[in-house]
Amino acid sequence: MKNVRDFAEGREGDVNGLLREVNEWTGALAGAMEGLSREELEGVDETGVVHVKVSGEGRLLRLNIDPRGLRDLDHVQLAAAVKQAIGAAHTAMGDRLTELTAHLTGPQTSVPDGGDPLAPHIERLLREG
Repeated sequence: MKNVRDFAEGREGDVNGLLREVNEWTGALAGAMEGLSREELEGVDETGVVHVKVSGEGRLLRLNIDPRGLRDLDHVQLAAAVKQAIGAAHTAMGDRLTELTAHLTGPQTSVPDGGDPLAPHIERLLREG
């Protein structure tokens, strides 16, 4: 990721090389997203009564409710438990996505004022043509 690092640090770089690296990142991200879409993630509410399984795309695949737990829950509490379990599964999905894409973040460089790392290059292009 030499070209990305050069641009991020405000140095002149190879634009074609930068575009190649960005395309590699895009391909790697698409691969990670496709892999995640084939996974199944689980979630459980805080009472342990409701267990769900969602796809990596966030679709509900399975919902299991412990019949013994129903004795202690009314319909409103049951609905809240289902929502909580689905939320836990979606959180697991987000954590998994973070794990899959951690290596795609690129070089960590400091940019003055926390701005856009390409800003100096674009400003130079606008000034010099």
